[in-house]
Amino acid sequence: MFRKELSERFEHEIMRHLDAAYNLSLWLLRDPHDAEDATQSALYKAFRGYGRMRGNEAKPWLLAIVRNECMDLLQSRSKRKLQEHAAEDVLDFTESTGLDPEEAAMQALDSETVRRAINQLPPEFREVVLLREVEELSYREIAQVIGKPVGTVMSRLARARSRLQLMLTSGGECP
Repeated sequence: MFRKELSERFEHEIMRHLDAAYNLSLWLLRDPHDAEDATQSALYKAFRGYGRMRGNEAKPWLLAIVRNECMDLLQSRSKRKLQEHAAEDVLDFTESTGLDPEEAAMQALDSETVRRAINQLPPEFREVVLLREVEELSYREIAQVIGKPVGTVMSRLARARSRLQLMLTSGGECP
């Protein structure tokens, strides 16, 4: 009975964050297959360690596991000197309805430009931007996910935003 109850709690508390977990994996790894593998592996580890989760903050706890899986994979990639694959075709922003064709085209162009700029950021900046702006985590929650102090989160986010602003206003590459 305890196992079934634990499984049901896991389903309710953790699995509702599956999209956020996959999204983080995809942004960090830039490859949909690797992102699926990392997310699945993280879910397995989360399930095994679920009974040891502290507090009621399931989303940051899960995203920390996902991030660690992604960082391990990125580290093994660099050791093997594999080339990263872009997954831009998978990272589609949802278009809002009710726009005329010209407005929709401009919005799509803007979204594509922002997506390219974010993809050019180093992983430590890309992850904090994603966690703050897309997943809407607090600085404290981001600190839990990446295992760094809140001050580091704030600094990385400020530097990431500055780089994005420079890239988007100058049309240039990541400094």
